[in-house]
Amino acid sequence: HYDLARTCSLAFILSPPAMKRIIFITGGQRSGKTSYAEQLALSLAEHPVYLATAHVWDEEFRQRIVRHQQNRGPRWVNVEEERVLSRHDFNGRVVVVDCLTLWCTNFFFDSNSEVEPALQALKAEFDRLIAQDATFLFVSNEIGLGGVSENQLQRRFTDLLGWMNQYVARSADEVYLMVSGIPVRIK
Repeated sequence: HYDLARTCSLAFILSPPAMKRIIFITGGQRSGKTSYAEQLALSLAEHPVYLATAHVWDEEFRQRIVRHQQNRGPRWVNVEEERVLSRHDFNGRVVVVDCLTLWCTNFFFDSNSEVEPALQALKAEFDRLIAQDATFLFVSNEIGLGGVSENQLQRRFTDLLGWMNQYVARSADEVYLMVSGIPVRIK
């Protein structure tokens, strides 16, 4: 379990969440990003929203989603949305968006793996979403830390996600980098 008092201001934890707040949580695979986001959201709201952006590719993945929903339990409101996140009304809510990586993937393939149109569509949709009076916790991956891929498609996606992560981080009130399960506050 995380010591939230060390990673967030005490006033933020004890007071109701400031709406239109953006918290960005990034890191490598299995670094504890989602667990940290979920714990933080539960400290901010009795019934936070879990906004899942994954495309369901097959039955095994669908079963994985069901297990994750069951593990989160009844305190969570689960919303599945692959692209148009802003179509949902989150005003007054605390929302974990998990994750930017999968959300970017959906736009990337919609744009025939072209980075610029995908990035522009993502930015526009992100801006529409965060216009709502809500607290958003965005979870993403730092896939560019491992070096440059030999695969052109992977390099293009790494560029897209890196630029989108930067866009979200600039808008964020708080940014955390997860390192081996430890949240390190960056901003």
